[in-house]
Amino acid sequence: MKNRRTARWLAALLALATLASACGGSDAEGSQVAYLSASSANTWLAASLAEMEKVAADEGISITEFDAAFDAAAQTQQFQDAVASGQYDGIVLVSLSGAGSIPDVEAALAEGIEVVVLNQVVGEDFTTAEPQVDGMAAAVFEPPLIRGERIGELTNQACAGIDPCNVVYFYGIRGVPLDEAVRQGWDSVVDSSINVVAEAEGQYAGPDVGLAAMQDILVSTPDIDVVVGADQSMQGVSLAYDDAGGVGDVKIIGFGGSSAAINAITAGEWWGGLYGAPGTEGRLAMEAMVEALNGTDTGGVDPALSVPNDGLMTQDNIGDFTPEWDG
Repeated sequence: MKNRRTARWLAALLALATLASACGGSDAEGSQVAYLSASSANTWLAASLAEMEKVAADEGISITEFDAAFDAAAQTQQFQDAVASGQYDGIVLVSLSGAGSIPDVEAALAEGIEVVVLNQVVGEDFTTAEPQVDGMAAAVFEPPLIRGERIGELTNQACAGIDPCNVVYFYGIRGVPLDEAVRQGWDSVVDSSINVVAEAEGQYAGPDVGLAAMQDILVSTPDIDVVVGADQSMQGVSLAYDDAGGVGDVKIIGFGGSSAAINAITAGEWWGGLYGAPGTEGRLAMEAMVEALNGTDTGGVDPALSVPNDGLMTQDNIGDFTPEWDG
């Protein structure tokens, strides 16, 4: 009789444990996460945040966004304030300082705060997505130097048979570690026939900045074969050419994979582009944060590894790509 009572007691405990698990025994539930954004106005990061919020809502996590407005000093202060507040269990960081963010990341980790890096490298190695700070839970992005190499491959294809091939290169923000690494990767693979005749800065802020910059370039640089840069800038470039009477034989290459880019490539208005998946990045980053809050580190995640054709979009394969942001 005693053995039967013991068996029933153990069975009841097992049933209660199963019920608790089914009802959500996640340590992440009820957690507070600070999202340190490079810029709330950036449409790429807005797409990432939308997917982060979906995952967070499903897991019972609250997200508080901090907008640095592309001001690295402001972001550093926001990071330090978030850590000092003692309010947050986790931080998702889109770093504007690269390796300069390491002391703040280490301070957060020392306080027991989980840290996931999104979109940007925090460290010195731009060839890998692996976290470069001991204790960091995850890093989610396409390594920027590899991104630059892929854009360079597209540029080579667009310039095939043109010697010299006169190229206008648009930085996002000159001097930011990501942009410098992208340019380094681009420089490392482009053919010797490629001649950079002008450079500009689009600031990832929408087409207006790219429009103004390209209008200035067209005044002084009439002989152009290819223009390459982030999707937002290339939208402005398209508008500049519209105002000037049409793009003619000039080939536009965007990087970002926005709906604007995919529509333009499909219509034959742009030559090609490099696909990006900001929504997927945001989802993977928040899923990694959930895992971290539950005690498991994810490590490096490169979303580009699952993209068709290494993300190289042309009119021949554009039907393989679905945009995750508007541009």
